[in-house]
Amino acid sequence: MKEHNHYHPVARAVKCALATGLALSLYASPSIAQENADNAAAAEQKIEKIAVVGTRSAPRSIADSPVPVDIIGADELMKSGSSDMLNMLTTTVPSLNVHANPISDAATLIRPVNLRGLSSDSTLILLNGKRRHKASVITFLGGGINDGAQGADISVIPGIALRQVEILRDGAAAQYGSDAIAGVINFVLKNNDEGGSIEVKRGEFYAGDGTSTEIAANIGMPLTDDGFVNVSMQYKNADATSRSVQRADAAAIAAAGNPFIAPITQIWGAPKIKDDITIFINSGLDLGNDREAYLFGNYSERDVSGGFYYRNPHTRGGVFSNDGGETLEVVDTTGAGGCANVPITGLNHSQITSAVGALPANCFTFFSMFPGGFTPNFGGNITDTSVTAGTKGEFKSGLMEGITYDFSGSVGRNESAFNIINTVNASLGPNTPTEFEAGKYIQLEKTFTADFVKFVPAGLYEDVTVAAGLQWTEESFEIVAGEVASWEIGPYVSQLTNGSNGFPGFQPDDAGVNIRRNRAAYIDAEAEVTEQLLMAAALRFEDYDSFGSTTNYKLTAQYRLTDDWAIRGSHSTGFRAPTVGQANVRNVRTALIGGELVDIALLPATNPVSLLKGGKELTPEESNSFALGLVYSGGNFFFTADMFRIAVDDRIGQSAEFEVTAEDRAVLRAAGVRGVESLSQVTFLTNDFDTVTTGLDLVANYTTSLFDGRSTFSLAYNWTDTEVKRFTDVTGEFKVSRLEKDLPNHRATLTWNQQWQDLGMFLRSNYYGSYQGVHADDPDLIGTGKAKITFDIELNYAINDSFSVALGAQNLFDTKAERLPQWMSDILGAKYFETSPMGINGCYYYLKGVYRF
Repeated sequence: MKEHNHYHPVARAVKCALATGLALSLYASPSIAQENADNAAAAEQKIEKIAVVGTRSAPRSIADSPVPVDIIGADELMKSGSSDMLNMLTTTVPSLNVHANPISDAATLIRPVNLRGLSSDSTLILLNGKRRHKASVITFLGGGINDGAQGADISVIPGIALRQVEILRDGAAAQYGSDAIAGVINFVLKNNDEGGSIEVKRGEFYAGDGTSTEIAANIGMPLTDDGFVNVSMQYKNADATSRSVQRADAAAIAAAGNPFIAPITQIWGAPKIKDDITIFINSGLDLGNDREAYLFGNYSERDVSGGFYYRNPHTRGGVFSNDGGETLEVVDTTGAGGCANVPITGLNHSQITSAVGALPANCFTFFSMFPGGFTPNFGGNITDTSVTAGTKGEFKSGLMEGITYDFSGSVGRNESAFNIINTVNASLGPNTPTEFEAGKYIQLEKTFTADFVKFVPAGLYEDVTVAAGLQWTEESFEIVAGEVASWEIGPYVSQLTNGSNGFPGFQPDDAGVNIRRNRAAYIDAEAEVTEQLLMAAALRFEDYDSFGSTTNYKLTAQYRLTDDWAIRGSHSTGFRAPTVGQANVRNVRTALIGGELVDIALLPATNPVSLLKGGKELTPEESNSFALGLVYSGGNFFFTADMFRIAVDDRIGQSAEFEVTAEDRAVLRAAGVRGVESLSQVTFLTNDFDTVTTGLDLVANYTTSLFDGRSTFSLAYNWTDTEVKRFTDVTGEFKVSRLEKDLPNHRATLTWNQQWQDLGMFLRSNYYGSYQGVHADDPDLIGTGKAKITFDIELNYAINDSFSVALGAQNLFDTKAERLPQWMSDILGAKYFETSPMGINGCYYYLKGVYRF
């Protein structure tokens, strides 16, 4: 099978890669395993991998990498068992974390991922070395650390489309711009022009739910004699899971004779994923005379739906009762009168039903419509599209002679269309629908870049690499109003709440498009001063038409102590610009506050209500990073140790919840602010705290012959500690504890990859340190999650050159997440702390068949 590497000898490959304005470095991954028996002979030699991330100079050997980079090969990715890219990465790289996020509004639809203990939007995502657009979802229930974050949706990227994934664990904002505070993840698409594969996988959890079916395919085709088109697709469906018990309040109502109570009224688990289809295309064409063109992009779409909080038919405020369950709220539908509330204290179901049945015909209570209460089902349709086109080459004459170039343009769009069913707009009374289209968020980004590289003789050990470039970006965030019934103020609003209960639709006043543009220029240089010493520097200036400009720099160096030992270090400043969405988003969510379900409005920081509670216009986060590392590469053994310290000032997060008092409403009405009557609590995004994150990454890799086969042993360990140095009451103590304690300080993986002629075995152990368990984002529902160890395994058998089968399991021994105390389970019906870093679903086993051609 042939791969295209710019269709020219290695020297030209290097130059053209440099013109992308991205990093080319050689790195031997501790996580790259021998892919098949045919590679056994090659594995006797040192394996080197090229990563397009981290430096703009020529490829460097394993011992010369100036920054820490993880490279995950396609083979290991596909052995993870999961088809979700988030899970593929986090089970391989300990410094990455992701939560399951059940009952977390839009965060359930697009889950955020964390690198080195920082929020998801502090990590820059690249595809083939080009900046990837953000998701349209802003996380409001993001496990503390991601509250208010807006990162990219990497779950749309199928493993079968990738040649490798490169993770730069170092600040890189001076090289790549906003977001690269924690690091950079670059997804490299396959570029074969022939051959391909088809995979079919079926699996489910040991508990008997979450059954998933996946079909994936990849094919490489020539584009004339000088190019390629590589196409990948994936289609999957996955059932929901439930790690739930019956709520105590629902059980009590059922015990009082109510036959309409569901066996499990509130579901905690993975959402249902339906018709998840994604298509990625990568193509390139040699234009001759050291010039080439490239084009890649994707179309992805999926439907996701999951559970919400149960609405108790006796006590749910604004729907069933307004006095905590003493009486059922009754409305008069005609004005004829005689509609008094129904007392229910001490009554069983039969008595309540009789009392409701005795009401006059013009009187209505939602107990008549939902005698067992109801649980909304929240979901959305997520559509993601992108296209990047460009040309690269080398100027052959004139003042620009010898300079390589890369001109490119990218457009990315992510749309989240929200829907909620099995719920009501209570203010509409008996005329309410029970299914609502609640509106959309749309994120659109356009980026154009021009990158240049030249090798300049300077009398040093090697020529100095000088790179420079320009970038223009336009980012827009659009809110599309929901259908009228999802936000309408009905005739009974004086007694019952308006809007689709659980997730009110976006109102026309909220709808609109907000746009921001920014321009950037950078220059950097890298020089091998001597055979032992490598030094590099980068400087980047960005100007935003909203908050102004920022300038950042980076310094790196590496010194080779011996042929096998080297030390490396870096220092950089960085920034993360608040997104257009973060500055303008509006949302209403349901949360548990003091044991009661409360609707909380999130408003822009500059909204008059927010200003009244201490809100201010968002400004960029600013970072200052230091790193120091040690590298050993000798024989079949590779080892790195990297310490880091990342200080981030003015971090953006979600404020604490503030009650809107009657006095507040009077002030706002006097100022001409509309719609304040329905507000009970508000929150907003704010630059309100500073943090310092310190940590250590250890990586080791050893390859040898064992049991008449080839063995690769890999160890990866991460220690990360975050301390909040400054905060105010706008953030609150609870948010601080989540930032500092929700993620485990210690994580590690130990992998054994064994390959024989036709049989392969992949075994991995995963260690998760202790963490703070938080349930339902409630400061009163906190515990300690104990350290856990899980095991993953995959056995692969090659039937012949074309067909192979694999049997595997994640969390082989079905190790359970930290169980909630019984009193916590009684409140909301969950079994486990949903902040468990290992997930809450238990063992997942699967069978996979692969056909290669």
